[in-house]
Parts: sequence; structure tokens; C-alpha cells
Amino acid sequence: MATKVLEECSISPAGPPITSPPSPPSSTALPLTFLDIPWLFFPPSRPLFFYNFPHPLTHFTSTLVPKLKLSLSLALRHFYPFAAALLLPPIPPSKPHIVAGPHDSVEFTVAESDSDFDQLSGLYSQIDAAELRALAPPLLPRAARANMVPLMAVRVTVFPNSGFCLGLALNHVVADARTFNNFMKLWSTFCVDHHHDRSSLPCYDRTVIVDTRGLEGVFLNEWWKRRTLSSSPSRVLDNGACDDELVRTSFVLGFGEMDKIKSRIRVLNLEQQPKHSQLLDLISPYVVTCAFLWVCVLKTQERVGQDSALHHNDEDPNYFGFIAGGLTRFEHPVPVTYLGNCVGFGRAKASRGELLGEYGLVVAARAIKRTVIRLDEGFLGEADRWISEWAELIGSDIHVMACGSPKVDFYGRDFGWGKPKKIEEIEIDSTKAISLSESRDVKGGIEIGLVLPKLQMDAFTLLFKEGLMACY
Repeated sequence: MATKVLEECSISPAGPPITSPPSPPSSTALPLTFLDIPWLFFPPSRPLFFYNFPHPLTHFTSTLVPKLKLSLSLALRHFYPFAAALLLPPIPPSKPHIVAGPHDSVEFTVAESDSDFDQLSGLYSQIDAAELRALAPPLLPRAARANMVPLMAVRVTVFPNSGFCLGLALNHVVADARTFNNFMKLWSTFCVDHHHDRSSLPCYDRTVIVDTRGLEGVFLNEWWKRRTLSSSPSRVLDNGACDDELVRTSFVLGFGEMDKIKSRIRVLNLEQQPKHSQLLDLISPYVVTCAFLWVCVLKTQERVGQDSALHHNDEDPNYFGFIAGGLTRFEHPVPVTYLGNCVGFGRAKASRGELLGEYGLVVAARAIKRTVIRLDEGFLGEADRWISEWAELIGSDIHVMACGSPKVDFYGRDFGWGKPKKIEEIEIDSTKAISLSESRDVKGGIEIGLVLPKLQMDAFTLLFKEGLMACY
């Protein structure tokens, strides 16, 4: 892929405000809450939004780019922390915090690519993961101050006469997927008509995140301990080291397919536990999808003889991690427009042998459902172990984790040229997670993004199809 950079600039939160957002008149410190701190261990989120745009390069640079710049500037007036920086303190026990000021900006790059837009934005076909990584901007420390980490960057790549890719990098400490979607909603609305719905403006009240269990100290201690032991200053500086031989594929599970998997789980559950089968009477499409993927990934490891898998026996524990929404689970009410993180972590556990056995699908569904129930009953009940438990999952070749949420409607983000043709999450190249999102075209469906070495991807694709056939 040949890519040429056409422009590099910075976009500031400027332009006449339609309302009076709480933009900082001078340097302002925005503290991290205890729900932000765990995200210091994750590389940035790097989503790609592909849009059809069958126009020549000149039309792109003269029409689309100016609109994206102006609307981004207007949106940043309301979401000013996105243009700010994360200050990493030099010595413990100081806490990292967001520093916002009147001179903040977001790096904005415009590029041109000669790659095949339709291939890169297509479903089901295998794509060289390195090609897609090149479309996402890096998040690097600012040269003047190495301890100041930018929180967002934007890269727009045009494929003349075909389409364009809106690539972003966003540090997780500033926003969860819900907050990021609220930002994208405002940006896209400004791009269309420069008006917005006041109900979507962010809430900055940090006091709504109440730390009743002293978790901030627990998480900060973990961060300082791991930061001291690491050769890298912090995971937040890591843009994601990954294997250049990776390929990426997307799958979709429709409502009908998920219903078939659910029926199969119920039948197997009755066979295995006829007297104690009530747990799986009601299971969500999310649990069904995660259980199915967990088993498929483990079977893939076994089929290709993955070295790391061969050193584990049937009694060894295997984990499935996922992001758990906190708005409906948190102990105190949190506005849907709150700017920051309000999510937690779930980690289901089962033995490897059971997951690979005849009733593996039931074992997986049961483990995930029980984890969801624990989170529903006590969202922060096991939160003191979030960081230590998830350290085993990030980048693991054995355990499985999912990121994203099918409840967030990223496919609704229309900048004036229709909804996205495809959305990809580049972060999973390094975390080795499975991305889950709403389906663009299948109502009630879940889109699955996966990155694996080619041999494993071929095996997974076959097992995915075989697994579906076994449910019919």
C-alpha cells in the first residue's frame, strides 16, 4: 500500500459556541476517577470508520476536509478533554491527571492511499492487518514534555473515487465507548448542519463516580508497581506491538443464528444438568455470542497445535474477559452523558478440558452467565482484582477476551455521506481481543472482528462454520 501524506495540522477547540460549554479559560487539572485508572494499562483505542465517497481527490480536499476540520473544532469545544493531555507524574504516589488549557489541540493528518478501498472495507474476506494499522494515527508523547501524553489524534485517508477512512486514536482514560460515541454523534451532527441536540452535551461532574471501597488507592498502587517493573514508562505510551503476519476478518451472527446457538445450549444443558438447568433458561444474545466464540477460539488453538496451548492440560483454568457496562450497575446514579469511564471488567472461568469437551458450549455459557449475575448483584464486589486478573488476559495466546459493545450504535454516525460502510478496531491487533459491535445491515446482529495469524484464521473460519452447522 502506497500512502502519501497531504497535510498535517492541529485542530483546536475553536469557533463560535452555540451554547456555553465548560471550556477551561486557563490550565485546568481534570482528575481521573478510580474507574479511569485501570485503563492506564491498555493501549489506545484506534477505531477506523470507512465511508463511501465516490469522488475525485480535489473534491475530497476542497469539500470534505474543511467540513471535518470545522465540525471537529466545534465538537472539541464541548469535549475539551479530548484535546488535552495526560500528565504522568514522575514519582509515586502521585496520580496521573488530565491537563486541559486554552492552547490544546488534536493532531489532524490528511493522507491519500492507492489501496483497494472495497477490499479493505469488506466483510468476511481476510485483510492484511498491517494495511489497516497504517490508517490509524499514533498517540505519541509530545516532544517538549515526554510525560505529557496526548489523548486523541485523527487521520483521514482518502481512496480517490471510492471512499475515505476516518481513523482515530483515543486514550481510554478519557472516555469509555459510550462517551466516545456521544462525541462522535456531536461531531457528525456538526458536520452535517452545525446544530446539535443539547441533551447530548457532556456532564463533567466527577463527583457522580463515588469510590466507597477505596479502590483508587488499590488501582494506583498496582499502576505504580507495574510501571516501576516495566521497561516501558507506561502502557499508555504503547501504541500496540503486534505481529506483522496477522490477518483480519469480520463475521456476523444474525438473530436467527444466535437463536439456533441458544437452542443448542439449552438442549445440551438439559442433557448435562437435567435437575439444575434453570441458569440458562434466559441468556442474552451477548452471552450466547461470547460462549460460542470462546469455544471456537480454544478449538482453533488445539487444531493448529499452537505451542502455548500445548503446554496446558485439561485441568488448567481458562478465562474469558469482557467489558461490563456500569451505568445500570453502579451503586450511585450516573448520567448517560457523563464524560469519563463508567465500565468494569468481567472474567469468566472454566477448565480447558470442559470447554473443549462435548458440553463445552454449555460450560462457556454457564461461566459467562454466572459472571454477569455477579456483576449485576455487586458491580464492584471483586473490583480490587480487576487489574491483576486482566493482566493475564491482555495479549494472551491462551485466554480469550472481548472488547466493544453491540449496544453502542457507531454505525449511526453519518457525517453527511451516509452511515459507515465498515468499522474496524485496530487495538485488537495488540491486545488479541475479539471486537464486538452492532451489525450494520443485520437487525439485531452482532459484528465480530478478529485478528490472527493466517493459519489460525483459516482454522477458526472453518470451526466457526462447523459450529453453526452443528446448531441446526
